[in-house]
Amino acid sequence: MTKPELEFTLISGLSGAGKSLAMRCFEDFGYFCIDNLPPALIDDMVKLGLMPDSKISKIAVVTDARGGEYFDQVTEAISRLRALHVPYKILFLEASDETLMNRFKETRRRHPLATGGDIAEAIRTEREMLGSLRGNADMVLDTSVLSPADLRETILKSFLNKKTGLLMVTVNSFGFKYGVPPDADMVMDVRFLPNPHYIPELKNHTGMEEPVHAYVMKHDSTKKFLAKFQDLLSDLLPAFVKEGKTHLTVAIGCTGGNHRSVAISREVSEYIKSRGYQVTLRHRDMGKDIAWEPPTNKE
Repeated sequence: MTKPELEFTLISGLSGAGKSLAMRCFEDFGYFCIDNLPPALIDDMVKLGLMPDSKISKIAVVTDARGGEYFDQVTEAISRLRALHVPYKILFLEASDETLMNRFKETRRRHPLATGGDIAEAIRTEREMLGSLRGNADMVLDTSVLSPADLRETILKSFLNKKTGLLMVTVNSFGFKYGVPPDADMVMDVRFLPNPHYIPELKNHTGMEEPVHAYVMKHDSTKKFLAKFQDLLSDLLPAFVKEGKTHLTVAIGCTGGNHRSVAISREVSEYIKSRGYQVTLRHRDMGKDIAWEPPTNKE
């Protein structure tokens, strides 16, 4: 029986972004996993997997800033993988500074670069250290608002798609007032559409509710935009697949992330799904600005 081709995944990213959880996901998927592996030892792991009698066909290793001065060797290690003609993928995990600081405070763990106890400075230093690796990553995941289940689902779908040649698309609505999602591959601004926020009976509802959705969709400007954006997607999605991309994040933003972006994201996700792609729909900021008001007796 022919030995299956070796699959190698390098997991890296910011401390506190969820790399340990990601590694456990890979373990569940049948990968041989090693945490905090010095880059210089990546060769040894790959050669072990390439041995004719090896039972290892899928390897995932975590290498990051904990490696200290040895982490600088990661670029050389990746070059050697290319020389060995070993197909590899790089998964990079990150989160907002605020999220990372809160996670370290909650767990009371020490940041590996916080020698003086300044977590904020350690995070900035780590971002600079990992910048080049992030730029070469096949997939960048921002885990700021991802639950463990969401992270697991994204990894599972993405790497399964890698085997089937399909594209996993995440459509993420957001509010510009809270910043653009850092993991977005494509950003659409729909703040030019009529805003339900200024309609009293719609203000404290979201685009997931039919009255708001219907209001957004009834305007000619919305219909014209959707038609053009869907035409664009029909051309771009096959092109991304042809280039070997396995995951695409489409971020659609309005001011607060409650009304227009949510309604449009619903339509876009349904369109992408109708084209045969696997889609995950998320609403990052929905509900943040909603202040529930009790009903009155006024007509």
